[in-house]
Amino acid sequence: MDYLLSIIGYAVDLANVWRFPYLCYKNGGGAFLIPYFSILILGAMPVFFLEMCLGQFNRQGPISVWKIAPMFKGIGMASCFIAYIVAFYYNIIIGWSVFFLFSSFTGTLPWTSCYNDWNSDNCWQVDWMQNDTSHNTTYNTNTSVSSTVEFFERGVLALHQSSGINDLGPVRWQLALCTFVTFTVLYLCLWKGVKSTGKVVWVTATMPYVIMSILLVRGAMLPGAADGVKYFITPDLARLADPKVWIDAAIQIMFSVGAGFGSHIAYASYNKFHNNCYRDCLITVAVNSFTSLFSGFVIFSYLGYMSLKTHKPIDQVATEGPGLVFIVYPEAIATLPGSTGWAVIFFFMLISLGVDSAFGGLESPLTGLRDEFHSVMKGFRYSREVLTLIVVGSAFFFSLPCLTEVRFLFQYLHI
Repeated sequence: MDYLLSIIGYAVDLANVWRFPYLCYKNGGGAFLIPYFSILILGAMPVFFLEMCLGQFNRQGPISVWKIAPMFKGIGMASCFIAYIVAFYYNIIIGWSVFFLFSSFTGTLPWTSCYNDWNSDNCWQVDWMQNDTSHNTTYNTNTSVSSTVEFFERGVLALHQSSGINDLGPVRWQLALCTFVTFTVLYLCLWKGVKSTGKVVWVTATMPYVIMSILLVRGAMLPGAADGVKYFITPDLARLADPKVWIDAAIQIMFSVGAGFGSHIAYASYNKFHNNCYRDCLITVAVNSFTSLFSGFVIFSYLGYMSLKTHKPIDQVATEGPGLVFIVYPEAIATLPGSTGWAVIFFFMLISLGVDSAFGGLESPLTGLRDEFHSVMKGFRYSREVLTLIVVGSAFFFSLPCLTEVRFLFQYLHI
């Protein structure tokens, strides 16, 4: 169960919440499930199963497993390196969630007001109880910016302080501290190996489903929720003729399953030789797909509510990436009674979704290097702890440029 929860936690990540619902809506609603499951069954699942078999049969990490064909060892090195690079930016998103979580412990959520140091003259806020819009200046649809947008882009990221990639600006110490907390948690969970990680995922892999169930029940009670869900699932079969729909489905499912990063090889290498990895593969992809669909119902119930409240079409409210989980969703939460509690619950869920995926991402280079250089490291008493410190610490160091005031990371996540 430790292993099964670990690979489920790695496969189920932030993309299930912030990307799949939008892609499903944009690419034909229920019709998007046809290319999604076709590519899952014919492409992603066989590769996923292959990686599990390689790791479990050879009992080696993603680099040394290629002793079966030494000329392909570069594949293992590349997969570990890519997993390592992903840690530079992926853990920063968890750091953003930590920042929002701490910011939520207030009587009034900070993104609901225009009277803060980071706000501009174009900021406007909505009195949701009165359905009235109040502004610091005269409201203009072309220039006015929501207080939620300004909190994220100016209060959190300070994008207004930079003119572009040539003007990085200083590191945002608040974000650096939150990201440091994230990397510290990762180190403490990884330094003893998969046994310690396997215990942590009992919480991080199961908690999101509890929280999403709570959010779904609350969202279903909101006016306009049914319209949002209808937009999400209404099929448009004509969209299947567009090749981009199939490309989006392939990108989403391959990245979501996590094949090609070496993490599944690393985790499976610790299994017993006769473990039923075929069963584990089927369970993992089933849970991963269920989570994507489940999160879609949760997200679009709130988007339908936001559409009703703002008097905007659903296609203007629905978005993907950081705009969904750090702008649209917080704005919807702010309208609910007891908004502080709902915000804490939601951002704790994001942290849980991100952390267990980060475990798997870093386990790939850790297991790969440890197995590849086993003969050198076996003489050191604390080799695993030191190696983990080097990998995790250097990943934090290389993430610092993404914590400056320049907007290139934010733009990359929108691509």
